Amino acid sequence: RKQATEYSTSSSDEEFESRPSLTHKAKRALRKRRKLEKETKQLIKQEELKRLHKAQAVQRQLEELEERQRALEIFGVELERELRGEADSGTKDENQMLHEWFELVMEKNKLMRYESELLIIAQELELEDHQSRLEQKLREKMAIDGKSKGTVCSSPRGQTVP
Repeated sequence: RKQATEYSTSSSDEEFESRPSLTHKAKRALRKRRKLEKETKQLIKQEELKRLHKAQAVQRQLEELEERQRALEIFGVELERELRGEADSGTKDENQMLHEWFELVMEKNKLMRYESELLIIAQELELEDHQSRLEQKLREKMAIDGKSKGTVCSSPRGQTVP
């Protein structure tokens, strides 16, 4: 009997030892969660940098556009004076000046449309940035709730959030 008891005890001990301990599983889950958090933060940072670069490019284009519009405005004022006869038109005839005037107006309209497109892109970037900040706040709140409950939640984009 004693041997049988020792055998059964030793086999149950081996069985218990062969299973990973709960703390080991918990540590592994914690490491996995931290890794996911780190990857998520890196992705968020990359997205922010992309938006920042795009916003800087849009800002540069808007500044260049403004310079071009100013130059066209100065040229337009000079052309109007020539058409009215207030300035010396030199060898230009009225038809040529009118043609230049209409070209100028078309160019200004094209630049205004382009400016509108750039402003829409800038607004879109602002909204994306705002959405990202809201998602981050949501992740932080869910992490607080998750820690108190001991659960892991997922975000609307399918990313695991602590």
